[in-house]
Amino acid sequence: MPLKIFATGATGYIGGDALHAIVDAHPEYELACLVRDSNKGGQVASQFARARLVYGNLDNLEILEEEAKKANIVLNYASADHEAAATALIKGLASHQPDQPAYIIHTSGTGILTFADTDRKTYGEDSTKIYDDWEGIEEVTSLPDRASHRNVDKIILSAGAEHAHIRTAIVCPPTIYGQGRGPGNQRGHQLYELSRCTLEKKHGIQVGSGKTYWTNVHVYDLSDCYLKLVEAAVAGVGNAVWGAEGYYFTENGEHQWGHIAKIVASAAKKQGYLETDEVFSLSGGEADQMTPHGSLMWGANSRCKAVRAKKLLGWKPKERSMEDETPDVVTYEAKRLKSSGILQGHAAKAMGE
Repeated sequence: MPLKIFATGATGYIGGDALHAIVDAHPEYELACLVRDSNKGGQVASQFARARLVYGNLDNLEILEEEAKKANIVLNYASADHEAAATALIKGLASHQPDQPAYIIHTSGTGILTFADTDRKTYGEDSTKIYDDWEGIEEVTSLPDRASHRNVDKIILSAGAEHAHIRTAIVCPPTIYGQGRGPGNQRGHQLYELSRCTLEKKHGIQVGSGKTYWTNVHVYDLSDCYLKLVEAAVAGVGNAVWGAEGYYFTENGEHQWGHIAKIVASAAKKQGYLETDEVFSLSGGEADQMTPHGSLMWGANSRCKAVRAKKLLGWKPKERSMEDETPDVVTYEAKRLKSSGILQGHAAKAMGE
């Protein structure tokens, strides 16, 4: 029988690009996608013509459970925080026969590592703490309950311990950049919001002293990690580790947000949208007013090493760096703002255009 995959978040930035990579490599897989409405369904159908559309949302728990019962592999891209949905998916997988392994690959996020800074309410300062998904795996899988996404991480991690035939993996992406290839949202968030706010404010912005570190990954490289995990599941475990140690960071380097803020402002000035490339400091509260969770996204540290995927899956990120991508992100955001009538270049303004 053909392999059956059930995916949530097919029109999202992460899920859409990952499914593009998976379907492109393996058109023989049977794909079912959860979609909210006919508009989302049309987007998915236009790119994944053979996909079966399942109409509903993460609150339709019976639908999630039923679809997980039918699937060999569940790919949960839609939410890192929806406890009821994760529980329903696990319940469906638990109904599989004990001799038939069932897999779930869940998407978390390295915002889970920012709890120390948010506890202290220190934003914009650096940190030497770096989490490691190989030598430090026990620490990574036992973070405090107050950490973002930890509630659902615990549900996924416990599923394998409670059900021997359920094999779980958690993929934990950092800052993601690059234009997506999926049927819906193709826009990243942290870097893109920084670029948008810079263009709207007409100067560079950073939180506090701008010393905060995050790691980053190109969306194509992230999708390759999902593909390798799916292929490992199809192979029957393969080289991957599942369950208690099935936790995969997906970084390909790190950045300081103050440095990125300067690159954004410089690119915006060069492209004619700013008169100055000066970077101004914001408080955490001011950042939150500009975009939800701005203080966390640009002002709290999230540092990690992606060892596990490289060692076990042979994952080798190869796309260009976030610094090299940033000018294109500024261009992308400028086009978005122009189309909504919000943005003009300063030269155009001076000429009265």
